[in-house]
Amino acid sequence: MQEQKLARGLKNRHVQLIAIGGAIGTGLFLGAGKSIHLAGPSILFAYLITGVICFLIMRALGELLLSNLDYHSFVDFVQDYFGNMAAFITGWTYWFCWITIAMADLTAVGIYTQYWFPNVPQWMPGLIALVILLMMNLATVKLFGEMEFWFALIKVIAILGLIIIGTFMIIKGFSTDSGPSSFTNLWSHEGMFPNGMNGFILSFQMVVFAFVGIELVGLTAGETEDPEKVIPKAINNIPIRVLIFYIGALIIIMSIYPWNAIKPSESPFVQVFVAVGIAAAAGIVNFVVLTSAASACNSAMFSTSRMVYSLAKNQNAPKSFANLTTRKVPSNALFFSTVVVLIGVVLNYIMPEGVFTLITSVSTVCFIFIWGITVISHLKYRKTRPDLAKVNKFKMPLYPFANYLILAFLAFVLVVLGLAEDTRVALFVTPVWFIMLIAIYKMVITKAKYSDQENQQVAELSGNSKI
Repeated sequence: MQEQKLARGLKNRHVQLIAIGGAIGTGLFLGAGKSIHLAGPSILFAYLITGVICFLIMRALGELLLSNLDYHSFVDFVQDYFGNMAAFITGWTYWFCWITIAMADLTAVGIYTQYWFPNVPQWMPGLIALVILLMMNLATVKLFGEMEFWFALIKVIAILGLIIIGTFMIIKGFSTDSGPSSFTNLWSHEGMFPNGMNGFILSFQMVVFAFVGIELVGLTAGETEDPEKVIPKAINNIPIRVLIFYIGALIIIMSIYPWNAIKPSESPFVQVFVAVGIAAAAGIVNFVVLTSAASACNSAMFSTSRMVYSLAKNQNAPKSFANLTTRKVPSNALFFSTVVVLIGVVLNYIMPEGVFTLITSVSTVCFIFIWGITVISHLKYRKTRPDLAKVNKFKMPLYPFANYLILAFLAFVLVVLGLAEDTRVALFVTPVWFIMLIAIYKMVITKAKYSDQENQQVAELSGNSKI
């Protein structure tokens, strides 16, 4: 029987826009005001530093994926370099990360929809969005790519619109209620570090979370046409995207409004569009963040289903999750993840808000683990497989210095999470998740694999006795 394989249905334009979408979260549209309030103009340096680190992480991921085109996700190379238990922990941790993001974003879809339809129950838009996304994901991987292409394009148009309109305002010296628009606003209000190093350091918590999902382009490797050409292009364009979409947008925002005139409770995009006289500014930004939330949920359904499929292929999840439809979609894995997301949405309304905040904080710490294990796997690959590294055309720059720099940065972010009261508790709760996974692996997976080996040996013995 021929082994089932995922279809390579994602084209170059799909992967490029998935890479852009992964690098631009709703944090930029809604959370930028809080970040600016915390760090002032020094937030630009926080985004620049984090952007460089994320680019290096993606270069490590890209080199690993292209070292073996049979790799469909990072679980496959973790399996090769650190064994089955590490792959089990990594795969289910990544699945958990995206499940919590999907839960949060489906709730957000309901909240954003109420802007236009205040009488609609909050759960209804989220449920409708989930059903639509499920049906489209079940169709073909190409349709997933098409959805992400248009979702990402909306975000790109919104940011480019802000940059173009904002640049015109600055050149013309457009005056707001806080004074004339000028690039001097970046440093003329208590300098670049108005809240000192403390505000700058604390801002990394929000900035790092804004980049969560950037690794999603790595999960498209197994379903990309010509991955050796498409994936390097998507990864190498990340620095340009960070400079334009994050740093470019924030420079414009803080030049139009001094950092201390930007309201932390409001989207700075709304403030800028309102200042130029666009009456529907709030509605436009609400539409952008609504599609951004739907995009994140779409990405979650894709990534969790592919992760469960990959785990099932290595006997770290039920075998039925490795089954593909005639259209090469892992439908059982997709249904499983969707049901879990649906349960989470229901629980989100029943359980207190603080519990859900805790879960998403734990998810952030788990993402740091995923990035860390990717970089450590790259170190192991370079040391143990110099033959593959020698012929690989997409080598990570500055190895091994870059690897250790990334790991030091991730350790620094964990310390920052410990400084903030609302995320500190996640550092104590996250080990419980890993202990639980290790216990499940020891009790269930190891036992199942031992049983399979025994059955195989019995079958071989009975076959020999017949001979």
